[in-house]
Amino acid sequence: MKQLGKVSISLSVLFLVACGGNEQVESTTEMITDSAVIESPSDNMQLGIAIEKNGLKFYEANIAKDFPIAKLSLSAPTKAAKLKAGEVQFDFSLADYELAVQTEDAEMRHCANSQEGQHIHYILNNSPYLAKYEPSFKAELNEGNNVVLAFLSRSYHESIKNSTAFTLTNFPIGNVAGDFDETAPHLFYSRPKGEYKGKDTEKVLLDFYLINTILSKTGKKVKVTINETEFIVDKWAPYFVEGLPEGENTFRIVLIDAEGNPVPGPFNDSGARTVVMRKS
Repeated sequence: MKQLGKVSISLSVLFLVACGGNEQVESTTEMITDSAVIESPSDNMQLGIAIEKNGLKFYEANIAKDFPIAKLSLSAPTKAAKLKAGEVQFDFSLADYELAVQTEDAEMRHCANSQEGQHIHYILNNSPYLAKYEPSFKAELNEGNNVVLAFLSRSYHESIKNSTAFTLTNFPIGNVAGDFDETAPHLFYSRPKGEYKGKDTEKVLLDFYLINTILSKTGKKVKVTINETEFIVDKWAPYFVEGLPEGENTFRIVLIDAEGNPVPGPFNDSGARTVVMRKS
């Protein structure tokens, strides 16, 4: 593939070597900037900017199948509903999107895919999502703030990133520690999640959801840490990770400002998320 305007920058990266103590070793890593587009060697249908560090390959995934006018709305409960802790009925309505069918490019994506099809990611207080294949379902709410994010997902768990494809609502129940500001910048973790087996371990989707903020080269960014290896992204997009080792792997994402400081918010630091690779 022809590369246009390739620019390489040498970065000095400090990391700790586990062999023989905590000695600091300096190494040089080449980062290809966004003026250079390269092919992923494992799948030449997926194009992106590749960064390789410590055996990991990290790159943006093209949006192969988009849904620019897909819409998700929450019919019940309403924001004003007086709820009690326990099981609550949720009713969503959809437009220009179908649940429980395969996204048409799922086989070309070559990553973990739900055989049950397209679905809703239901996230309560930034806990691991629940996949919902019907627009109506019951879910548990607790005492305190219940921040519910729901968004449309392709069958391979990649979120639909447009202004109408999600709902965000807080349902405070009983005594709450403080108000949740729905207008503030928020970052929610989505993928990866759980256990991956066989071929699904070869290319793993990293995906997150942003509310009330944008990423840019000169503004806010997301710091991604995978097994103590850091990547900084300045674009809201799906990303692929290759080279994850067998067993437990740790992912963490943090919304940061232009100076690299964490942006205040209850969910803007995902904390450590453990994902397991079972290659055989």
